Amino acid sequence: MKLINPITLFLSFVLVSSCVSKKKLIESQAKYADLSSKSETQIKELKSELVDSEKEGMALRAELKGKQVEIVNTTNQLKLTVEQLDYLKKTNTNLLDRLSELSIVNKTGAENMKKTLDALNEQSKYIKDLNASVQRKDSLNLALVINLKKSLENISDDDVKVEVKKGLVYISISDQLLFTPASYLINAKAESVLEKVAKVLNDHAELDLLVEGHTDNVPIATESIVDNWDLSTKRATSVVRLLQNKFGIAPQRMTAGGRSEFVPKATNDTDSGKQQNRRTEIIVTPKLDQLFQLLDNQK
Repeated sequence: MKLINPITLFLSFVLVSSCVSKKKLIESQAKYADLSSKSETQIKELKSELVDSEKEGMALRAELKGKQVEIVNTTNQLKLTVEQLDYLKKTNTNLLDRLSELSIVNKTGAENMKKTLDALNEQSKYIKDLNASVQRKDSLNLALVINLKKSLENISDDDVKVEVKKGLVYISISDQLLFTPASYLINAKAESVLEKVAKVLNDHAELDLLVEGHTDNVPIATESIVDNWDLSTKRATSVVRLLQNKFGIAPQRMTAGGRSEFVPKATNDTDSGKQQNRRTEIIVTPKLDQLFQLLDNQK
């Protein structure tokens, strides 16, 4: 029987053992690599979940903050509502107390109150009617001014001015256009202007005319003129007479008056001021009888 060399046997054992250990090492390394790969994947997943959780947490915190603000606002609103309810309760109590007091008013007092209310209603109706009349008058004034200015559009504003003052239409004509100095005789040139004015005024027969003469403060005294009162009055009557006799305005619609130097438009300390003050004004007014009738109807 052939004997195996112990050394050879030992080396064979070592070799076999080495092969077995290397195989296990490779298997272990493979398992480790697999575990490492899975661990990294799990770590990434956990990190992703953590980020999502943080985002969700931030969203929840923001929502919670919003809810807290809503709670504060709701609390304040509730507090305000309670205060308003308390106020209404107090007001209701006061009203009930007043109603209780009113319930003891006697029949005479109630009738007096009714009469007062009726009078107030009548007064309110009267005011509404007056306002309506004023509006109608303002509309009429506007139409009248437009028509007059259109008719006199080729006349200088320094010679003729049309304006509304205190709810009335004023036609102011300078004396240099109407009259020669210190005279009350009307110029031929002025007649054409008065004819245009008369044509418009004849279209409004429901209105009256007040013709006023005005002077400056320079004294005057001639054989035919006593003073500025006399001059202003004669100039007004000259205009009225011409409007009646030549241009057909009904005399009962017109009133002539002199104002002398006492209603100036400007200072008499300058020549330009004096020139403005020397004028004749035709003031368009509503008929007084119609106004009085309106007032009587409201009594």
